[in-house]
Amino acid sequence: MSGTGQRSLGTWNWRRIVRNMFPLLIVLSGIVLWAGITLEQARELLDEYRILAVMVPSMVGMGGNLGAILSSRLSTRFHLGTTELDPRDRVLWANVGAILALALTLFTTLAIGAYGFGLLIGSTVTLGQLLLISVLSGLSLALIAIVCSFLATYLSYRLGVDPDDTTIPIVTNVVDVFGMLIFIGVATLVLEF
Repeated sequence: MSGTGQRSLGTWNWRRIVRNMFPLLIVLSGIVLWAGITLEQARELLDEYRILAVMVPSMVGMGGNLGAILSSRLSTRFHLGTTELDPRDRVLWANVGAILALALTLFTTLAIGAYGFGLLIGSTVTLGQLLLISVLSGLSLALIAIVCSFLATYLSYRLGVDPDDTTIPIVTNVVDVFGMLIFIGVATLVLEF
């Protein structure tokens, strides 16, 4: 690839990283604040179904990790010059498939683990409900992480900013917010209606 992307990506410079990241981190802090407000507004649901409160950190953390994995793989491919995000690129689709398969595995395991823990604390949420909440939320979150990873990596590279510096903070923060919104929304639909 040629253009502005390669011009500034060749060397590590802490001043450039701070200059690029400081405004981004301010914006991302506001986004995460929104996730906290969402969690606070869902307090009644989480108090009634305590097992959901146990699942929140894992749900959000795993979603961010999936996005970070994909962002890292995409950044590496950009640095090596082996991708231009062509929709016909089979390796890109293999990465997307791997992220979705990993998401299905992780969020199924989360539901089963939460159900087991729920038995210990006397939760009334069934395994079927937890599977529906976890898998539906998790796969939705994985799709958002995939889209966000592609956008953050591509735009960073095109703007001449090293994707290694920007993608993971962007993806994890965006996924935190959407993770909270999706998880609370799906849990409300499954348990309250």
